[in-house]
Amino acid sequence: MHQNRQGTRRTDFPPIPGELGKKIWLNVSKEAWQSWQQLQTMMVNEYQLNLSDPNVRKHLLNQCDKYFFGDGVGTEAVPNYVPPTEAK
Repeated sequence: MHQNRQGTRRTDFPPIPGELGKKIWLNVSKEAWQSWQQLQTMMVNEYQLNLSDPNVRKHLLNQCDKYFFGDGVGTEAVPNYVPPTEAK
């Protein structure tokens, strides 16, 4: 779960339409939203998703909801993805 921590900035407006967008706007930091956008881009590219397909958009919204408010299965959606190591 990647929700907003107290004291962090949220997005300037709901990032997507509907109730999920409002929930994200109220509970998710700007930084966490940017992390989701990067993951979503990787999923679209890896699976060569057609964003004009309503089923694909619905799937991505479902993954987004799981990423922020569910069990985190959205984070495992890109096969062979190895997160960059943090500079120490």
